[in-house]
Amino acid sequence: MNASPQISAAPDLSIVVPTYNESANVAELVRRLDAELGGIRWEVIFVDDNSPDGTYRVVKDLSARDGRVRCIRRVGRRGLAGACIEGILSSSAPTVAVMDADLQHDESILPAMYKAIQDGADLVVGSRYVDGGSSTGGLSSVRQWGSTLATTLARKFLRIELSDPMSGFFMIRREKVEETADDLSRQGFKILLDIVASSRSKLKTAEIPFTFRERLAGESKLDSLVTAEYLGLLFSKITGGVLPTRFLMYLGVGASGVVVNLAVLTLVFNLLKLEFSWAQLIATFAAMTWNFVLNNQLTYRDRRLRGVSFLVGLASFYLVCSLGTLANVGVASWLFQMDTGLWFAGLAGAIISAVFNYAASAALTWRK
Repeated sequence: MNASPQISAAPDLSIVVPTYNESANVAELVRRLDAELGGIRWEVIFVDDNSPDGTYRVVKDLSARDGRVRCIRRVGRRGLAGACIEGILSSSAPTVAVMDADLQHDESILPAMYKAIQDGADLVVGSRYVDGGSSTGGLSSVRQWGSTLATTLARKFLRIELSDPMSGFFMIRREKVEETADDLSRQGFKILLDIVASSRSKLKTAEIPFTFRERLAGESKLDSLVTAEYLGLLFSKITGGVLPTRFLMYLGVGASGVVVNLAVLTLVFNLLKLEFSWAQLIATFAAMTWNFVLNNQLTYRDRRLRGVSFLVGLASFYLVCSLGTLANVGVASWLFQMDTGLWFAGLAGAIISAVFNYAASAALTWRK
């Protein structure tokens, strides 16, 4: 008679680590977790966005030797926030932590974070901005400025009292994420801010200082555009989530395109002395090209087009915007004939065009 397989106890703590091209760091991170988490039943869940460098293969090799290591390989999906949410919801541990794979987060404070949870905290944040913490070693001057600005805005507009709501290093009771999972954005990088802003009850929080270290290997996935992406999330939360983050970023890009349109129109009309219709046509294509490039880099960074796909996407974006312009003119003209007034007709046409362009470009240009 065959013996029943041994059933092991579920972990008390799951560490969720989103990864993309971090093959050089994951083994060292597991080694460090093993050294620091003695006395705690733990597991680490690497959520990998199908890394070209084969990070998921490295993790699966580690998992074959160590049952505490798990891998979720996401195919056709990108984005840190979505990866964190999937990892947290896959856990059965009552407590979950989120940290980066780049070794910039100090794993040695994990036991203190876990103790704070055991002592009654709902959320414990590894903070760079309380006494004893520092971010100067791991952030560029641009990212430091962006982080400070984002923190100030979050505390002012969302009444968030954390010193470091931009931190990607935190621990939380899993049930608190489960309660608000449907309200969380799968896009972007600032999952902590989203969780706190979306929580249906006030979270009992604690902050533990740590020094943000320099990256050991690989390259940072964050750039200065993360601040702009963060602003989209911020305004989405201010509106109560009525306006999605991606739509707000799309509108912001569109507003910058108006500036480009006017600048090119002025330059071409005054310097090249072209007829207005030709100058306007050139300015319109310049603005559409600007909008496509910026949306590709920012609004749809998780679906970013490259190579031939970039050119095909640009052509489809021209088509979408052209159809949106026809919708704009048609609706505005009809309303104007109904004596609704010049400004109302023009604004209604612009809104129709914006909504159409957003929906159509999401379906055709940056489709999943």
